[in-house]
Amino acid sequence: MEQYAQSNLVSIVIPVFNEVESLRELHQKITEAFQATDYSLELIFVDDGSRDGSYEAELQLSQEYPNTSVIRFPVNRGKAAALNEGFAVAKGEYIATIDADLQDDPQAILPMIEIIKNEKFDLVSGWKQKRRDRFIKKYTSRLFNFTSRLLTGVRLHDMNNGLKVYKSVVAKSLNLYGELHRFIPVLAKIEGFTSSELIVRHFPRKYGVTKYGASRFYKGFLDLLTVLFTAKFLRRPMHFFGLWGIIFVAIGLLAEIYLLILKFAYHEPFQRHVALLVLGVLLIVFGMQFFSLGLIGEMIAYYHKTKNQ
Repeated sequence: MEQYAQSNLVSIVIPVFNEVESLRELHQKITEAFQATDYSLELIFVDDGSRDGSYEAELQLSQEYPNTSVIRFPVNRGKAAALNEGFAVAKGEYIATIDADLQDDPQAILPMIEIIKNEKFDLVSGWKQKRRDRFIKKYTSRLFNFTSRLLTGVRLHDMNNGLKVYKSVVAKSLNLYGELHRFIPVLAKIEGFTSSELIVRHFPRKYGVTKYGASRFYKGFLDLLTVLFTAKFLRRPMHFFGLWGIIFVAIGLLAEIYLLILKFAYHEPFQRHVALLVLGVLLIVFGMQFFSLGLIGEMIAYYHKTKNQ
């Protein structure tokens, strides 16, 4: 995919959901950040089902500036889907992402590109060391990032920062859905890419309201489990399901053997231990089901491997 990227072109993907007041100012700030450089610029607004006039504002900008284009979702599909769509059409050698709320600094994009070029990283993420958010959002984000670093081994302080720069091949290799945009550095690591970070400025929200809600916290935790599972077992599902299958079958067999010993050595009827008898049978059944899931997973993984080859 990288061979089709246009050299010296930077594509900036901007997911938008109800940010009509900030769009023109953001466009101006990004343009100003690249004015005195040798890079060409491509701006891609991905409108995620906005209902406040954002789409009309984006169309106006695309008519005024030939390097600006718009993709629109008729309904809100989420940030991951918006980024996925933007990455698919981006033509640049480097692809950057920035949120549309004016809280991120476009001036940081060029230093992030230099880190990729000079320090040989594949992805650079912004680090909002001094966040200008509400108390709850600030400290839940810190907890989220601490837990993610601990469990994934990706040593970034602000994994979910919307301000990132990628080599083209990295962005186009990602398959984002649901809420997995929060774990892009982890997904990149799974594919063998390296990441770094740069401390960036963070501004208070100037227009509109935050899209942050309490649901993002538990959704983030569930997505973390998804990423951890895919990171370790995506290409070897039997290692996960087979292990639990062995554990369940072994415990079930031990329970049944124990009952057989009681029956024939001590002449105790099965009726005295019906609960243990049923539990043992269920554990054996569950174990065999886990084995079956592992085998099905292995067949799917093998199919995709041979198809890709």
